[in-house]
Amino acid sequence: MKIALAADHAGFLLKEKLREHLRSAGHEVTDLGTTSTESTDYPDFAAAVGRQVASGEAERGILVCSSGVGMSIAANKIHGVRAAMGTHTDEVALVRGHNDANVLTLGATFTPEPEAQAMVDVFLSTPFDGGRHARRVGKIMQLESKP
Repeated sequence: MKIALAADHAGFLLKEKLREHLRSAGHEVTDLGTTSTESTDYPDFAAAVGRQVASGEAERGILVCSSGVGMSIAANKIHGVRAAMGTHTDEVALVRGHNDANVLTLGATFTPEPEAQAMVDVFLSTPFDGGRHARRVGKIMQLESKP
């Protein structure tokens, strides 16, 4: 699967670990930064990943910041993105199955590497359930076209 990956300075170290995890699992990873722990602005990275996912350049996106919340808020401003913050594998399975989330955000401060890897694996392997959930996702998408 083609994955767009990015983090701000607070998520840099976890992003680096996730990039290697993804590549070792056979995914094609586009790392959109950051490249160090030097202070950066998370909206820039959320926008870069969101745009790749929305355009179809990437099938899914993964973002890491300190809490996961800022990246989620910023990524959801991109038309076509359904970003969800992951805190547990069961929750991640639901946001994929029920909400067709296409971007996962993680909080590096609160998420140990093994848990982050497990959530990423669930995010990438869980299909969208469709059915009644497709109707609801359609309504979410309609919200983007109204001020």
